[in-house]
Amino acid sequence: MITADQRGSRTRSDLVPEGIAAVAEAAGTRLTLAPERTAGDELQVALPDPAAVLDVVLDLTRAGSWSVGVGVGPVEEPLPAQVRAGRGTAFVNARDAVERAKRTPTRLAITGGEGGADAEALLRLLVELRDRRTVEGWEIYDLLAEGLTQREAAARLSITEGAVSLRVRNAGIRTEEAAIPALHRLLGRADGEGPGEVGA
Repeated sequence: MITADQRGSRTRSDLVPEGIAAVAEAAGTRLTLAPERTAGDELQVALPDPAAVLDVVLDLTRAGSWSVGVGVGPVEEPLPAQVRAGRGTAFVNARDAVERAKRTPTRLAITGGEGGADAEALLRLLVELRDRRTVEGWEIYDLLAEGLTQREAAARLSITEGAVSLRVRNAGIRTEEAAIPALHRLLGRADGEGPGEVGA
């Protein structure tokens, strides 16, 4: 379960519609309950597995516009048609997490589960790494995320393969790639489930 609150909403335009669209795109078909505005400048979404949770968290934290709380735990069934009507431990924990996230430099927190603190610690390190990434680093990241090789990325940008390798290293892209499977495992363990379920 993810609850995200727009940062600086009193001085910025309403980003909730844009945030809902971004969450829907990042999650794709991996939705338990679709994202929607729940109160003021907040949005919520329920997701079925660690990979979906992590993809959405990394997408929301990238721009620095959201405080993101992940709530781990069960939800009451049968599930409602809308996430705002949901009840259960995951929803309570997501509320706690987003309030804590508002007070952290990395803008995120995870509440619930035996391994929740470990997952939060590693995820904060990853977000700090991503926060230091330059525009050029993100440019390479996005090209590689499209499925391009480093050689193809170099051709696309009209730079040398050596320059691409330097950008990859400086951007910590390989470090991020190595951290993702570990985060999937930690998030799954935090929910006390197998690797396929978390925060549903």
